[in-house]
Amino acid sequence: MSPRALSAAALAAAAALSLLLTACGSDEEDGDAKPDDKIQGADKPETTPSPSAEEEATGRPEIKLPKDVQVVADWSETGTAAEDAILRDTEQRIAAIEMALAEQDPTHEAFRFYSEGEAAAATEEYVKAYVDEEARLTGTIRLYQPTVTMRDDGTATLVYCEDQSKAFDKYLKTGEVNKTPVTKNSYFSHGATLRKDEQGTWVTMTDVSTQGASSCQP
Repeated sequence: MSPRALSAAALAAAAALSLLLTACGSDEEDGDAKPDDKIQGADKPETTPSPSAEEEATGRPEIKLPKDVQVVADWSETGTAAEDAILRDTEQRIAAIEMALAEQDPTHEAFRFYSEGEAAAATEEYVKAYVDEEARLTGTIRLYQPTVTMRDDGTATLVYCEDQSKAFDKYLKTGEVNKTPVTKNSYFSHGATLRKDEQGTWVTMTDVSTQGASSCQP
């Protein structure tokens, strides 16, 4: 993650984190800009999946995003219950982080429901960097190319891509949006580890990102 337009102190805090998450399209000039490309799946009517009755019974937080923020999971169901649950809970986690940014709450209960340990700590620092600058994200974040691997110990790994080319920093006091060029560094690869908790939720323990990963380029 890399809140590029924030202050030096906020940038240093975010850069120190090797884990997680969403950010904005990079402003570095080392890729081919495609500013007019339409994000696949961005016309979906819902930004987060609707919970089933079983999911609601676990006390999952309701995710509400501003109208100018979308999290699009551009992936299909695998047909395997556990893998599909991992994808749904990962989408909810990313959306919960965007809600924490919008509500300016570094310890928001929603993202903490879907993460723990290193992932939760990294998210808290990430959100705090934006809160300190009275900023959040605006635009669309697209998640795609997932690969789920179930482990013998009951945990799982999820490798997926994130398209940040249509997401930008927005300052809350002025409403200013810092629209930066789209480059290869607008695309990230993530490698997450998850476990299923007592409530049946797939909780993210770590999520290591690689900016500009060749496997995630459009």
